[in-house]
Amino acid sequence: MLTSITGRARHGAPTWVRVALISCALAASSVARAEPLTYTQALALARSDAPAVHASALGVEAAQASAEAAGRLPDPQLRFGLDGFPVSGPAAGRFGDIEMTSVQVGLQQAVPSRARRRAERRIAEADIGVARAREDITLREVEVATGQAWIDLYYAERRLAEMDEVLTALDPLWVAAPSGVASGANRPAQSLGPVELRAALDDRRDGLRVDLARARAELSRWTGDPLPSASGPPPSIDLEPGVFDVDLDRLPALRAYGAVQDRAAADLDLARAARRPDWAFEAGYARRDPMFGDLVSVGASVSLPLFQSRRQAPVIAARAADARRVSAERQAAEREWTAILQGDLAEYDVARTRWVRARDVVLPNLRTRADLETASYGAGRAGIMEVLDAFTALANGRLDALDKEADVARRAIRFTLIYGHDQ
Repeated sequence: MLTSITGRARHGAPTWVRVALISCALAASSVARAEPLTYTQALALARSDAPAVHASALGVEAAQASAEAAGRLPDPQLRFGLDGFPVSGPAAGRFGDIEMTSVQVGLQQAVPSRARRRAERRIAEADIGVARAREDITLREVEVATGQAWIDLYYAERRLAEMDEVLTALDPLWVAAPSGVASGANRPAQSLGPVELRAALDDRRDGLRVDLARARAELSRWTGDPLPSASGPPPSIDLEPGVFDVDLDRLPALRAYGAVQDRAAADLDLARAARRPDWAFEAGYARRDPMFGDLVSVGASVSLPLFQSRRQAPVIAARAADARRVSAERQAAEREWTAILQGDLAEYDVARTRWVRARDVVLPNLRTRADLETASYGAGRAGIMEVLDAFTALANGRLDALDKEADVARRAIRFTLIYGHDQ
């Protein structure tokens, strides 16, 4: 049935119909794999399933494989040819009529200097270190993104549930508003106020549904779960005092500079090795007419780095400047991360203060206001609009407090995963 429907859609249906059918088919095929994920399970799944982690691991594997060939002698060269073949004179075009004509076969082996081969091995080892540093950085980035995505999904689900609870609680007030007009207690225009309030809350609920879909898609991006849902409690959002004692040198982004410095030092060694001569050896066998006998030859050649001031010295200076550049970049990165850490601490402290104020000051005040307006309404001293305004403000206050709690949780997760992961 699905095949026939999609077949008709492919030929005659509008584009949006085809997109909808494909989306439904994908959703139906992936529901079976969707499972609730705890925070710990989401992180573990991202570490093992995220394509970025696989890509960085393959980078390490490629560097290790390349290191096997580093510093080894190049492949020998097979040489063959014809020597002393006459092309003019009485013997022109005839092989073997003179003793100089021969068919030659030989081998040539280039032997780079020991310093060059040692530098090539150092470069290969440094490349492995750089690949591993990139893997550590990628893994940390994936963990941070996954942790924050899980937090976003957890609080998106909570906000939507909170909104549904609010709308259910306000249902009796929506029903009571028109009756106040019919009884003459309220002016006719006042009956329109609840409609506006309810529409505003419905609009906010639609926005929460979008936030939920976006958070679910982001967590699916990192874990591979097509329809994830947050399960279990979130990690503590109250950071322990010891977590703030951060050793920035242990951050992957700064540790990586050690590997980059090793690579720059190896490049400098290779540039310096160019001042050493490279050798090449060859051996050959020449086949001539049997009456003259065959020949064997051996030989050697050596490079002569005679003009170092114009060839090797500029390259050495360039590689030395690169090594100094890496050191300067590390210092700049250390200062940058110090500033980021101080900013993160300040932002977390302010976010937590705002959340505590909303939870312990604003929300109790809004609840008291709603209770007082309800009592006044029961005593006939307040209208239904005053009660609705109070309960709408309470609903918005509950959602705002939840937003502030989610902000604190997001910052706490980010801080823990970035700075406290290896502490």
